[in-house]
Amino acid sequence: MENKVPVKMGGEYELQIESLTHDGLGIGRVSGFLVFVHDALPGEFVVAKVTQTKKKYAHAIVVKHIHKSENRVEPPCPIFEKCGGCQIQHMDYKAQLEFKTALVSSNLKKIAKLENPPVLDTIGMENPLRYRNKTQIPFSRQDGKVVAGFYEGRSHHIVDMDSCLAQTEEADAIINMMKQLCEELGIFPYDERSHAGILRHVVVRTGFNTGEIMIILVTKTCDLPNQMALVKRLKAEFPKIVSVAHNINPRKTNVIFGDETCIIYGKPYFKDTLDGIKFLISPRSFYQVNPIQTEVLYNKVVEFAAIAPTDVVFDAYCGIGTITLFLARHAGHVFGVEIIPEAIQDANKNAELNAITNVTFECGKSEEILVKKLKSGEKPDVVVVDPPRKGLAPEFVDAIIKARPPKLIYVSCDSSTLARDVKLLVEGGYELEIVQPVDMFCHSSHVECVALMSRK
Repeated sequence: MENKVPVKMGGEYELQIESLTHDGLGIGRVSGFLVFVHDALPGEFVVAKVTQTKKKYAHAIVVKHIHKSENRVEPPCPIFEKCGGCQIQHMDYKAQLEFKTALVSSNLKKIAKLENPPVLDTIGMENPLRYRNKTQIPFSRQDGKVVAGFYEGRSHHIVDMDSCLAQTEEADAIINMMKQLCEELGIFPYDERSHAGILRHVVVRTGFNTGEIMIILVTKTCDLPNQMALVKRLKAEFPKIVSVAHNINPRKTNVIFGDETCIIYGKPYFKDTLDGIKFLISPRSFYQVNPIQTEVLYNKVVEFAAIAPTDVVFDAYCGIGTITLFLARHAGHVFGVEIIPEAIQDANKNAELNAITNVTFECGKSEEILVKKLKSGEKPDVVVVDPPRKGLAPEFVDAIIKARPPKLIYVSCDSSTLARDVKLLVEGGYELEIVQPVDMFCHSSHVECVALMSRK
């Protein structure tokens, strides 16, 4: 059969960049054939070299800019071109926000089939650097040297780094010291290919408003050599450390955490506050990574919900109760549901810590518990959902449609699955009133949204 792919490996082609993909790649075409171009922005004219070909598309890298976009800037990070952590750092920040607004709107048009989706401008940050309160860094050994950093785009090759402008300076210093301590204390980094070695990841979690730091050491083996010497050195250098946890992940997987976690120093949690609410956060608990924008996001949830003092609210996928406790300050009662038992334990502690009594937490699947509550005669006035990236389970969408709550607030970290679920909910009798994107992950192609849906 004749090969209809009009490009070849290693070939160089002049391309006009039309737009960006959801993950920040430039879109160009050769005789109508799609070419995804790394380090290219809309409006640019480039010479690109093909690095991978498929039946329906190819990948390429820029070898020459014939015309550059006015939105192109010099990336502040020296390893931006290699590291896969920040996809659009070469774009002016205002243009990044416009791209994210357009991405959300485009997904709602294409997937939810909405002609004119009610998407507001993305809310950005005053300073879009050093915003992350959590960093998860893989360790390895390359050319006889311990390395730690983010994976190169579309690969499992670690780009060694001394500093990441998305995370705190203390997190940088801890990661650099861990590289040194691996050498000194005989803690061998994990090798993905041979499944040998010990240390897989170092996770640093920081309370932005308290300064408390938790470190989680993820190893392949149950044994962590010289662990007390390691803790002593870390604590001496970083006195804000309140907890060091050891997580064991013996599996051949790219999932970071294993099932077993123990505390080898300090408390089983660290503390932080959001908008005056205190939180205890354990090693594997979900807690939004950008605390400044999290307050913006959660206050938008409260604003859109417009809760009356007597309202009953159902908070699905509640985690450690962050959104639940924000809502509880305005509602009659809030039911929070989460499938992870440890998160429910944290949620109950957080309610007690803040003397908030009008909340009830249950452990289980949100769709099952909502159906159970409906059958017992309970009907929420407002439902709030903050699901994982894969979106809502079909049974949960069905349960919402049957429950007919007047308002549904959908917090989403993936606008494509949000759009998929919006389509089903619109078909089930709901109307999309407003969508507010919030830039939680600056310089990356990801965007968080709060959507308000109401019964027609």
